Amino acid sequence: MRRLFLMIILISCAGLSAFAQGKDNSLKGMPLKDRIVTGGGLGLGFGSVQDYFSVSPMIGYRLTAKLLAGTGVTYRYTNYKVFKPSIKLNDYGLNPFLRFTVYRNIFLQTEYEYLNYEYPITYAETTRRSFDSFLAGGGFIQPLGRRAAFYLMALYNFSYQETNLYSPYDSPIVIRAGINLGALGF
Repeated sequence: MRRLFLMIILISCAGLSAFAQGKDNSLKGMPLKDRIVTGGGLGLGFGSVQDYFSVSPMIGYRLTAKLLAGTGVTYRYTNYKVFKPSIKLNDYGLNPFLRFTVYRNIFLQTEYEYLNYEYPITYAETTRRSFDSFLAGGGFIQPLGRRAAFYLMALYNFSYQETNLYSPYDSPIVIRAGINLGALGF
């Protein structure tokens, strides 16, 4: 199964790269600093059952005017307060991606995600698992000024298995929102 996902990623990369080579995609003369995109997402939640904190910075490099390659890192902290003592979990991951602008502010994205996920096995003990996911989907990016933009995307996790009781995902649909800074990500 992993080989199939790798093949899909490679074919997608080759197809997007070939498609992105048109004349209007040239970035000749653009300084290196203007090709770099930074940004990410931040999550925070407090409740009677759990507290949650997430940070996911990203950095990308504009290969052409329409094709962006980059990577993001993820850190999540969860404190489940329904247990005494509470259970504190830490997750971390890495997600290289390709983003292709289809039309103006609309983009397609494909990515591989490695996630090291911690989960409770008893009231006092936790364990870790690593998850590999292939995600693809699309989104919309809205400029917030000259060097900033808000993005919203929906990705489908092709590696999702409903029967996996220890999955970090409870659905194959992944919704993300965040801010890009620098050369805009579209």
